[in-house]
Amino acid sequence: MMKVFLRCIAVFSLTIFFAGCSNSGGNIIKEIRIGLHNNNELKIQVDVLTTDKADAYAEYWPAKDSIGGKQTSPVSKSALSHQLVFCNIIPKTDYVYHIITVANGDKKVSKNYTFKSHDLPMWLLEQFKAINTFPKLIPAEFKNGLMLINKRYAPGIAYLADYKGQIRWYHIVDGMGFKVTHFTKDHTILSILGTNDEPTSYGSQILEINLLGDTLLNLKKGQGDFKQTIHHEILKNDKNEIVTLYVDKRIMDLTSAGGSKKDTVGGDGILVLNRHGKKIWQWSVFDALDPLKDPHLLKTKKDWMHANSLNYDKDGNYIISFYNNGQIWKIDAQTGKVIWKFGKGGTIAMPAECDFTQAHAAHINAYGNLMFFDNGVEKKQSGVFALKLDEQNKTSKLDLHIKLPKEVFNGRMGSAYMINDTAVLVCCSKRHIIVLADRKGTLLWTMETAMPTYRAEFIKSNELAPYLKP
Repeated sequence: MMKVFLRCIAVFSLTIFFAGCSNSGGNIIKEIRIGLHNNNELKIQVDVLTTDKADAYAEYWPAKDSIGGKQTSPVSKSALSHQLVFCNIIPKTDYVYHIITVANGDKKVSKNYTFKSHDLPMWLLEQFKAINTFPKLIPAEFKNGLMLINKRYAPGIAYLADYKGQIRWYHIVDGMGFKVTHFTKDHTILSILGTNDEPTSYGSQILEINLLGDTLLNLKKGQGDFKQTIHHEILKNDKNEIVTLYVDKRIMDLTSAGGSKKDTVGGDGILVLNRHGKKIWQWSVFDALDPLKDPHLLKTKKDWMHANSLNYDKDGNYIISFYNNGQIWKIDAQTGKVIWKFGKGGTIAMPAECDFTQAHAAHINAYGNLMFFDNGVEKKQSGVFALKLDEQNKTSKLDLHIKLPKEVFNGRMGSAYMINDTAVLVCCSKRHIIVLADRKGTLLWTMETAMPTYRAEFIKSNELAPYLKP
């Protein structure tokens, strides 16, 4: 008979463990240890040893919510040693859990055990302050989803927060900041990391983690063909390759523009790397535009075009936005040819009411429209635009225009994403505020942030299962 060493206590740490659990009927569990996963207060790790190879997983739930609140850990397959991670942990809450093993078709459920989760560390408390201005008008989709928010200076933190301002998940990196974060179609978080010495959205490292906090990819500048400083955007394509923006500096003769014979112009490009850092594809704005034709070149030469977002059109080609010339381009992902330009002086005609000045987070939304955050620098009022483009006839039609209150004017950075067909989540980075607005521009909800997050990306609840639930 297996010897029992079980201690039930309210508060645990990494050094506290539950060992040996006796159950009737030939139980194969040899030992259970419980503590924090990666020293994260919202992730619990249970290590289980079994006497025979088996599949193992855990079910866990808040003690006060025995009906409907049960969650399941990922399954550890055919092993003697099992690492089970519990996500979606609520701080300062009593939990119940049991271990389920399956060996040779024989399923066994252990007795119930308990633990109490810690509170969040002091430095994580009060990061977000949410205000429900019109609680009855807040869509259910928004209440059930989470927002991806990033802290850009060291120690870097990626957060998933709910509409109440509660931190539901976080991941910390030491010595680096999360300059840019993106939730991928594979339900992972892909990011650009950079030191405090690197500019706002610029970095030199690529990190991909899953919602358990496990590192799936960590590429550093200098590995393979990854030689450039990257910035503002990090994506994956259908081949699981990494797509980002990079800094392209060229030595040029600028004497005709009033500069020196060997002057430096900083441009931008698109870089595609495989997961080993090998270059797959590259494009530069210098391939499509001559800097010497820019009458303001001497003022902008250090960061001539300033590409600030990159995404995909429905056909797989790229949508890229530039801050300095206020345009959004579509780039052929195979040839690098510019298919169209949208904005002042562009090739697609704009509606008269589309008077945007500088754009961020340009993308094709769920309704097939080009959507972006308008910094509104010239009129000192930010907003959101969505337009239906007719590429064949080179025209566009306004679908959505939200004028934000002038009190949240945001001249740099920012994002805007549809929650449903009536509500938009808008990040005003410089103002340290995120808002939920309806199509008329009424602010239904606001959240103040302790730091200027680059964007607030919305993630629907079904994309977070099974690790996180509303």
